Amino acid sequence: MLLEFKAKNYKSFMNEFTFSMVPAPKQKGLDYSILSEEVGNETYKGLCSAVIYGANASGKTNIIGAIETFKSIIVRGSIRNDTAGSVNAASGALELIPNNTLKESSPVTFSIKFIDNGMLFEYTLSMDIGLFLEERDKRKIVKELLKINNRIMFERDEDIQFPSLSYISEYLVNEFEHNKDGAIAIAKNNLDDEELFLMNGFRTMISSKITNNMLNWLKEKLMVVYRADSMNVVRRNDSDKNSIYIENKISEAAKIFGISSNELGYINDVDNNESRLCSIFGNEKKATAIPAEIFESYGTVRFINIFPLVMGALLGGGILIIDEFDASIHPMALMSVINMFHNDEININNAQLVFNTHNPVFLNHNIFRRDEIKFVERDDDTHFSTHYSLSDFGTAGTGGVRKGSDYMKNYFIDRYGAIKDVDFAPIFENVINKRNEDERK
Repeated sequence: MLLEFKAKNYKSFMNEFTFSMVPAPKQKGLDYSILSEEVGNETYKGLCSAVIYGANASGKTNIIGAIETFKSIIVRGSIRNDTAGSVNAASGALELIPNNTLKESSPVTFSIKFIDNGMLFEYTLSMDIGLFLEERDKRKIVKELLKINNRIMFERDEDIQFPSLSYISEYLVNEFEHNKDGAIAIAKNNLDDEELFLMNGFRTMISSKITNNMLNWLKEKLMVVYRADSMNVVRRNDSDKNSIYIENKISEAAKIFGISSNELGYINDVDNNESRLCSIFGNEKKATAIPAEIFESYGTVRFINIFPLVMGALLGGGILIIDEFDASIHPMALMSVINMFHNDEININNAQLVFNTHNPVFLNHNIFRRDEIKFVERDDDTHFSTHYSLSDFGTAGTGGVRKGSDYMKNYFIDRYGAIKDVDFAPIFENVINKRNEDERK
């Protein structure tokens, strides 16, 4: 269960933002949106969903990009560039991360707090990667901090300290206690400035179990779809022969979505070790497969590619984070997905859904709590983004937001910010006036 993610000096977010999935104090209603997990004698609560609003270019996607970038850095274990395999260029080319208005280098900082397997993980990473577009031969990790159940496992700045390793004695590397000083010395001495201690020294010499737990959570449960057009219709091929196959659940979802004249399935390509989503015509004896992106609408392809992620999150207790969830998909289909995360008889594994959108239909107190509705606004003068929740307005006074308020109306009359007046008429008026003047000459 994701509780909190923070980032500083990431693109338009020069100042630190906190994306919180912790319920706001004194918020009532829609109790099905509240998840809970036990960590020792403590009970932690989290929101099962969040929706992010903001004008174009406000920085909504940058929140999702920051999470995806952080995940990529942890997985590869260093702050060296690695441009392979991501549509988020900044996750591999880190010189694209720092705010482009800064004149002096400032560290980029990420922090995450989550619960998995009955443990509360908190990890902070601060790194000096220079200015925007600055190509450095050498980058440096400024700080790392790992906490388990609110106890510091290690803290890295100029040196590395280990205040509470005894607390995780059952998770330590075999024979660690017999050669504690030697293991710590080797871990420290073999550390590069660009390498994460978490994924290198700590993992190999101190606790591979803790590190692998975190790594598996990031890889398997933190599912990030960065950019609406980035859904991949190519899947890994587990078959040893060329064939066409239909996944029943995907096919059922497609029919509910509206596909009735054909099946949707996958065609195996052994040579390229991949499976591609296809529209399938015919029967079991003779079938023809056409790449789905050729025959089906963009919305259909995108929904069918999202649906396995929805299933994976709900069945495995994952966190599904999607950029522009509503892109080319009907609101009724989206509402059905949202309702599954809000259904405590289906969402039994504490799955979470986070997405950004321009669709105002979700600004409804019957769908989302105030603390589940998030905003991003970008200052016209500084060009810095800020992030806040509807619950931050409180309930008192003329600026307060009470349960039952018309969230959609108030958003469009600019009660909450995160919206811009858009008027292209002056452009066309100038063009027409200029054309008329030229004709009179």
